[in-house]
Amino acid sequence: MIYDILGEIEGGRSGNQRIFLLHENGSFCIWKKPSVAVMDSCNFTDKAQLKSGEENTSSGELGALRIRNYSGNEQNAVTTSVNYDNGSSLIRKRTGGWRYANLLLANQALATLCFFGVGVNLVLFLTRVLDQDTADAANSVSKWTGTVYLCSLIGAFLSDSYWGRYLTCALFQGILVLGCALLSISSWFFLIKPEGCGDGELECMPSSTLGVAIFYTSIYLVAFGYGGHQPTLATFGSDQFDESNPKEKDSKTAFFCFFYFALNVGSLFSNTVLVYYENTGRWTLGFLVSLGSAVVALVSFLFGSPGYRHVEPSGNPIPRVAQVFTAASKKWKIVAANPEELYEVEGSESAIKGSRKILHSNGFSFLDKAATLTEKDLAGPMNPWRICTVTQVEEAKCVLKMFPIWLCTIIYSVVFTQMASLFVEQGDLMDSHVGNFRLPAASMSAFDIFSVLICTGIYRQILVPIAGRLSGNPKGLTELHRMGIGLIIGMLAMLAAGITEVERLKRVIPEEKTSSLSIFWQVPQYVLVGASEVFMYIGQLEFFNGQAPDGIKSFGSSLCMASISLGNYVSSLLVNMVMGITAKGEQPGWISDDLNAGHMDRFYFLIAALTAFDFVVYVFCAKWYKCINIDDNGKEIQSVEEESVIEQEDEVLSKV
Repeated sequence: MIYDILGEIEGGRSGNQRIFLLHENGSFCIWKKPSVAVMDSCNFTDKAQLKSGEENTSSGELGALRIRNYSGNEQNAVTTSVNYDNGSSLIRKRTGGWRYANLLLANQALATLCFFGVGVNLVLFLTRVLDQDTADAANSVSKWTGTVYLCSLIGAFLSDSYWGRYLTCALFQGILVLGCALLSISSWFFLIKPEGCGDGELECMPSSTLGVAIFYTSIYLVAFGYGGHQPTLATFGSDQFDESNPKEKDSKTAFFCFFYFALNVGSLFSNTVLVYYENTGRWTLGFLVSLGSAVVALVSFLFGSPGYRHVEPSGNPIPRVAQVFTAASKKWKIVAANPEELYEVEGSESAIKGSRKILHSNGFSFLDKAATLTEKDLAGPMNPWRICTVTQVEEAKCVLKMFPIWLCTIIYSVVFTQMASLFVEQGDLMDSHVGNFRLPAASMSAFDIFSVLICTGIYRQILVPIAGRLSGNPKGLTELHRMGIGLIIGMLAMLAAGITEVERLKRVIPEEKTSSLSIFWQVPQYVLVGASEVFMYIGQLEFFNGQAPDGIKSFGSSLCMASISLGNYVSSLLVNMVMGITAKGEQPGWISDDLNAGHMDRFYFLIAALTAFDFVVYVFCAKWYKCINIDDNGKEIQSVEEESVIEQEDEVLSKV
């Protein structure tokens, strides 16, 4: 086959790469970053030379040959490749962008459906099937949920350091599938006996030790798999957009909003359909649906493998941070050099693999000593435990600066975790009948999900444009502003829950467990929690991912989930402390096994007071915080070059 070159455009990331317009039998196509696959042979100008390949060239199959484009001499050769279809047309290989980001959003929705299919009714499974009391079940759920999100730090570490985002996501999703499979087996063969038990009326037989062991192993495998997968997937999705491209930079900002939207779409099915079947004793069916969702999520993720954009891991960040503190301590007695005299490598790339340079900041100035050159440093080879680059020092500073902000989000996570435990226990003792249908208490979380979905749309379409015009910030409100608003709304949610509990206790039916108060009194507290999530958790995802240096992006995303993790542990600690103080003598305590004899309303008001205090501390931390300053000069130049190339491409194409 003969290809004729109609035109060529110089530009791109290096001068030796070109865009070619090729012509074959009257049709034209674009060949970008010279790469094509051909079945027979190609004739080009003397600037292009075919490099032989031995790929499969049978009809209907894909293969690839490589074209070398020379810019005057052999040393400047650039080799790239692209797929072809039957050798009849050239196909430009496209990676990343919304096409593959949408696939990852669907993956998030399916994985979340699986996770919440296990977790949303877990507190009732523990009380009805495993016969735990209310306080123990609430603590067990808090610890399990805390473990889920704590595992996000493990996934983030492996992703940033060694495996990369793609492999980390794939492996942890495999663990999620294994956990769901074991959970279905333990439920089917060991725990749900007789069939249909655990519906609130039919009691289950005492569980065997083996069944309980398999059950706990399975749910913690689910915790490990989902926890390690979610923050890495969020970062992997943001990797599909290039920050140096203005259009893709806006898309990257929007991605985190859609990511949380997809999370709630996935949980909607679990919190409405699955929770109904589980509440009526069909626990195994619910767990099997979760297993199927996890399998489909894994298969769909692998399906998009050829088109994902990948960011190489930057190595273990722990030694890098340790080197900064070690070097600074060794030079404790010296005076830090001026910012212009601090040590940094030459060129546009930093010494950390795959990371852009970070400009010097004034905070934590004692760490600048690690980048201060001494005569000993200049005399011998550079010892990384004595001298560090400015970028390496700033990476350590970024972790220290984000830490106070992160601590202030933990109390909010205490608010959030009540939905999976005490809100469900509260609703289970209210009048949940709608005609002849009894609404499962856990399904009330659907109002939280609808609140998130609606508030996300309102925020993106209404609040952002209005706030943008008023503040001059194209994002509308900054991430720190949104997180502060989330804290306030979370406090209001706890006040609403406390008021609902006061009213529920007033209407307790004598000699019965339930109250005549309608379960729909819980709607305000669920709606307020959902609205607070839009501001707090989406703000956290954007903030920690945006403020984390390139080498620890997944770690930044995992901080949001780690906050939820510690929130669950703090919630469990609060329950134990409150019960230890209030349950004395004949006093049943605020959160007793019989909630009608306790005062859960006071516990809600306590959390509201803690959230108010946390907000005051947060305001001081947010005012003190200074954003990361990335050296984007090289990226900006590169982006301008690429925009110029696109304009030239359009011009030549219009002539053709």
